[in-house]
Amino acid sequence: MSLTDSEIAALILSIKSALFSLILILPPGLLIGWVLAKSSFRGKSFLNTVVMLPLVLPPVVSGFFLLILFSKRGPIGQLLFQLFGLEVVFSWVGVVLAISVISFPLLVRGIVTAMEGVNPQLESAARTLGAHPLKVFLTITLPLSYRGIVGGAILGFSKSLGEFGATMMVAGNIAGKTQTLSLAIFTHVQTGKDASAYRLVLISTIIAFITLWLAEKLYIKGDRVQERNRK
Repeated sequence: MSLTDSEIAALILSIKSALFSLILILPPGLLIGWVLAKSSFRGKSFLNTVVMLPLVLPPVVSGFFLLILFSKRGPIGQLLFQLFGLEVVFSWVGVVLAISVISFPLLVRGIVTAMEGVNPQLESAARTLGAHPLKVFLTITLPLSYRGIVGGAILGFSKSLGEFGATMMVAGNIAGKTQTLSLAIFTHVQTGKDASAYRLVLISTIIAFITLWLAEKLYIKGDRVQERNRK
């Protein structure tokens, strides 16, 4: 199975964008996941709802909000253009932004689930011995939950590769510039290039299967480790 130049370009753009998106959202995802998993405060439900909202909103709605905020006339987009000359809409940056917003809830959900499974008695013992909360996080919470965190990261990466609606709204469908795998499949189906569509569908399915399988294996191993820690 040989791919055309445009198909290779869409595949490379999708993988590159998904990797950059993961790098972008992982630090805030860890912070917010830690707060949601280990803290109790007024407004926690509101924060969780805001974080998870893109998971249930139609992707085109999330893309529409991003378009309003990051267009040249939007409050954030105008500021970015004036300060740095950066155009977000209809650019590769727009692709990364769109898939980051859509995949962020999956990443956070995986992190929260993993950190909630860490035995709180271990963390309490460390704090009793005078450990700073950050040190507890780095030496106990993070090591004991890393499998679930990696699983959530893999799911977020997989979701990024398959995102369509928000990307179309924010970045458009420009071949060689903003056309990801999903957008390329859509274009090939619309233009009657069935062979190209079949090839990209097969590639997307294989990637999705592998990432889900890896995430499932990590979650299972993480559950076993957490079960041993509770005993």
